[in-house]
Amino acid sequence: MSVLAHEIMTPTIKAVPHHWTMDRLARFLTDNEITGSPVTDDNGDIIGIVTLKDITEFRWNANDTNDQPALSDEDRAAARHLRRVLFEEMGKVPVEVRDIMTPIVLSVDEQTPVRDIADIMMQEHLHRIFVTRDSKITGIITTYDMLKLVSDRDLTQRCAKTD
Repeated sequence: MSVLAHEIMTPTIKAVPHHWTMDRLARFLTDNEITGSPVTDDNGDIIGIVTLKDITEFRWNANDTNDQPALSDEDRAAARHLRRVLFEEMGKVPVEVRDIMTPIVLSVDEQTPVRDIADIMMQEHLHRIFVTRDSKITGIITTYDMLKLVSDRDLTQRCAKTD
């Protein structure tokens, strides 16, 4: 008997509203000791996902100066100064979750075998995937949840059996 999504999913989802600031999101993720969260619209529907990686990439891109290899030292210094000034000004206008989230929401049905889920997560380089029943999200499976397959002897044996 295959191990199915509903057996290892986390049924509680800590979602964040799309209008939260990036700083508030960072505090939320840190306070809840998680690395990512679904993003909801004003109706509470999930419209994307946001992670610590999104925050890091946004901040990294704002400070990145590697796209100017043909500039003189003086021009490069002027460009760095301009970037710094622009980034400081951008800091006055809060970046919202909707600005940095990934709008693609991948999901699997509650009855999906975990082997299929593992394949999807590996192919798509995902650390989390939503679980649905009748097109409604009922949970989430993270890489941590997938570790249950290794730590729980019964699940490991059931997963190892071929159908």
